[in-house]
Amino acid sequence: MAAVYKINEDFYDDSYLLIAIHSTLEDHTLAYRLNQVLKANFKRARNDFDLAENSSFAWFEWLDEFHDRYWVLISNVSAKKELLVNTDLFQNETVYSTPRLIPEHKDVDYFLKIEEDQSTETEEIIKMLTDMPKVMTAYTVGTDKLKSRKNLIF
Repeated sequence: MAAVYKINEDFYDDSYLLIAIHSTLEDHTLAYRLNQVLKANFKRARNDFDLAENSSFAWFEWLDEFHDRYWVLISNVSAKKELLVNTDLFQNETVYSTPRLIPEHKDVDYFLKIEEDQSTETEEIIKMLTDMPKVMTAYTVGTDKLKSRKNLIF
């Protein structure tokens, strides 16, 4: 029997900034452009973030040692699709659902999570993101009201 570890909320510090990004870019292209615009060094993580059996999310990380910040770019759309079983009139049709990392924001394509101890130039970062081609909009998301904020612990 495998051991189950639970994170006590007292030990988890949720002082991070979460920026929602709406974009038609592929994840690796967005990471490449973020590297250029933000002078960052995002690299693809070795493994995808597996939230459940049928949900796997691509993510890129960067440790900014100069500013003592840890940046994560993660897709809100799962790379795997879940096959749903139909028991209604359309039984022979295959139907897939796409799991989301944060289901409350199902229209968001990517999240940029910035873990830090001090305040960031949020408006400057959002301005740089929205000036990028094929990025429709970017805005901060209040993490205190998210029901699925525990999905952001990785």
